Amino acid sequence: MLKSCLRRSPHPAGHMSDALEEPPVLRRLRRKAAAFRTGGGSEESGFPGPSCIPLEETLLPPHTLSGQTTQLTGCRRSKEGEEVLDDPFPELFSSTVSSLVSGCLLPWTKTCMTQVIKVFHEDNTSRAVEVPSDITARDVCQLFVLKNHCIDDRSWTLFEQLSHLGIERTIEDHESVIEVQSSWSMDTDSRLYFRKNYAKYEFFKKTLDFFPEHMVSISSETNGIMNHSQLIQTFLNASSCPEIHGFLHAKEQGKKSWKKFYFVLRRSGLYFSNKGTSKEPRHLQFVAEFSDSDVYSLLSARKMHGAPTEYGFCIKPNKSGSPRDLKLLCADEEHIRTCWVTAIRLFKHGMQLYQNFIQPHQKQKTSPMRSISENSLVAMDFSGHKSRVIENPSEALSVAVEEGLSWRRKSCHRLSSHGSPSASQSPAANLGLHRAQPWFHSKLSRDEAHRLIAQHGLIDGVFLLRDSQSNPKTFVLSLCHTQRVKHFQILPVEDEGELFFSLDDGQTRFTDLIQLVEFYQLNKGVLPCKLKHHCVRITL
Repeated sequence: MLKSCLRRSPHPAGHMSDALEEPPVLRRLRRKAAAFRTGGGSEESGFPGPSCIPLEETLLPPHTLSGQTTQLTGCRRSKEGEEVLDDPFPELFSSTVSSLVSGCLLPWTKTCMTQVIKVFHEDNTSRAVEVPSDITARDVCQLFVLKNHCIDDRSWTLFEQLSHLGIERTIEDHESVIEVQSSWSMDTDSRLYFRKNYAKYEFFKKTLDFFPEHMVSISSETNGIMNHSQLIQTFLNASSCPEIHGFLHAKEQGKKSWKKFYFVLRRSGLYFSNKGTSKEPRHLQFVAEFSDSDVYSLLSARKMHGAPTEYGFCIKPNKSGSPRDLKLLCADEEHIRTCWVTAIRLFKHGMQLYQNFIQPHQKQKTSPMRSISENSLVAMDFSGHKSRVIENPSEALSVAVEEGLSWRRKSCHRLSSHGSPSASQSPAANLGLHRAQPWFHSKLSRDEAHRLIAQHGLIDGVFLLRDSQSNPKTFVLSLCHTQRVKHFQILPVEDEGELFFSLDDGQTRFTDLIQLVEFYQLNKGVLPCKLKHHCVRITL
């Protein structure tokens, strides 16, 4: 059947006499490739234009054809060892055909190919979705924001967690999720997690907080004195040479012991000094570079890896899932680990990280997520005989606050109006109000609260409220400040039969926890900083 595709050329001997004419299948593929590139195609040519191609049609990619080539040309001997003739038509599966198929078939098969990914949340709920093969981490986050009716505040993040290695990392917004999954081994427990990370791009806003002065060296004419914008520009500028240096604990290869060395991080890679704090080239030993590696945080540094502290991180090659290939490191404090990890991310991705940071802001200006009807909402006053539009923003805000307080008073009244005095029922009413708030996490221990806040990003103002484990009648405010989690007890204060809540021994009193949170979101008070970002848990 294949022989009918070929016939002798009429060219005279000595020129093309022994050459074979191009098979019709090759000619058809060439015409199709040309038609696709020019956007043409018609019923007469037998090849529709790209816009008319049915997406549900199953097509074989070039690597499938090349796989068939191997089978056809590779079977030169039978089982008995007899010689078998080579395929008489190798040109049908040659590289020429592969390039033609790639040129005329792949442009739409790539876009229509889909895969199923499974995404988890902190409570181990999961959801499987079918996504395009070229979907990025940012696209997945937006998909789950829409499906779960979340507010897209640009802090939602996709994480890669490798449980068998005890490590986790942020998948950058521009990274391909399918490529990340393709590096996983089939027999390992590897997962994608969807949760908030307020610290993902915080270093663009408060660069000096992420890079302590004693850990950064920059060869410039600024005499070591740099402001926020100058410092971040040195990391983003490929021609500059910033350097991170300091002591880290490193796990020795093949051993359980950890040793402390002086490390130096440059654009070319990570090094350690075998002679004190010397940075001379002859004393610096190469550890890793980042073009084909990623930086991960250790989930249980002490328990799983025997690290001296919990502030561990590692460098993992992209094409290896073996624990022996991990470069395990450990810092003495959280802010030191944050500095190293952030610098590695900047050295690896550079300006792409900044593009990821500003892209949502640009999209919000041009095509906001909210509908036109939502954006056109205005404040109205219906208190008089005629309704009016409130144009003054300050007046609109005060009216909104007053309506919120009025709603709360009515809710408290409804909860307490069951035949008992309001004062005696106010605690139950207050409990009923705050337990429905996203920032309240009822039965959460101190360590679990610390872990949840750390997962959301250790930046100033990340908080949650929870029940006290030591005193059942009180509550605890867990708050992050200077990359440390602090806990403040909220005490009940009774005055003339009424119950209040206070953080400062009764000097500032609140009728319920909602009022307390709203106050400290606007005022620092006795706290080290205002409440800015609450920890939230959603069910996928």
